[in-house]
Amino acid sequence: MANLPHFIQYQGSKRNLAKHILQFLPKGISRLVEPFAGTAAISVATSANQITRRFWLNDLNKPLIELLELAIEKPNDIADFYLELWNEQHTDSVGHYFEVRSRFNETNDPKLLLYLLARCVKGSVRYNSQGLFNQSPDKRRKGTRPETMRKNIAGVSSLLKSKCKFTSLDYREVLEQIQDGDFIYMDPPYQGVCGNRDSRYLSGIDFNDFVLALEQLNRKEVVFAVSYDGKLGDKVFGRVLPQSLNLERIEIEVGRSSQSTLLGKEETTIESLYLSPSLARKLIATQNSNFSYIGKKPKQLTLLEKHGEFATATR
Repeated sequence: MANLPHFIQYQGSKRNLAKHILQFLPKGISRLVEPFAGTAAISVATSANQITRRFWLNDLNKPLIELLELAIEKPNDIADFYLELWNEQHTDSVGHYFEVRSRFNETNDPKLLLYLLARCVKGSVRYNSQGLFNQSPDKRRKGTRPETMRKNIAGVSSLLKSKCKFTSLDYREVLEQIQDGDFIYMDPPYQGVCGNRDSRYLSGIDFNDFVLALEQLNRKEVVFAVSYDGKLGDKVFGRVLPQSLNLERIEIEVGRSSQSTLLGKEETTIESLYLSPSLARKLIATQNSNFSYIGKKPKQLTLLEKHGEFATATR
């Protein structure tokens, strides 16, 4: 799973958690729907594991979803463009980056976005209050080498080409169009990272609106999973989803924070995955088990009570 292709270093991607998330997908999925697709890490992993052959990739960030479509459907075209753009930077790589950034903010050309994502600091996307890409270049490196980029684009394309629907809609519009047999995986921006708006995204989502959308999915008994809040050591990011939704909450250990290690701290990053009631029932019926914590060590904890009451027992 760790060797799956990925052509964008994208902060917040669930690529490293995909193997854990996929174990909660039920059998018989006709289509995987990602209303907050990002770089489609879960769809890539799902296709590689042959769980389904149909995908709906949606993201409100239109240039990002257009970039995904280009990479998946026309891999050679975007790889050729990247090669040309990458080679232009060698006389003044920092100045070249800022020039490309300005061109992207004027045109929203998704081909330019690929270079910016490959070259910016830590693959960390940042937008200002006007929705303009404002992350700085990583001055220690010049981005993914073209031959590596071409290989990774081709790998993603081989897994998803001709299997995807691409849209740039508000997530609620996507949820209104869910069909029988769909499985919805959501990894939305959450409040609590950067005040009222997470600058990694063009716009945040309102917590109460999102909870209402989940309530509506529950009433329709839609099968879904949500990556939402998390914590680093004792610091919590994002609001815990309310118990009234009757979601099962699994905490997944991501690993020790490299930044904390540099500061002499031993802090572990934990991310939460919530399972809809309909999904939890399917899993319990077919597997007769559930988890409340997934750690790096080979020990699983069996869930005894709903989230919020973390009574556990070693399995």
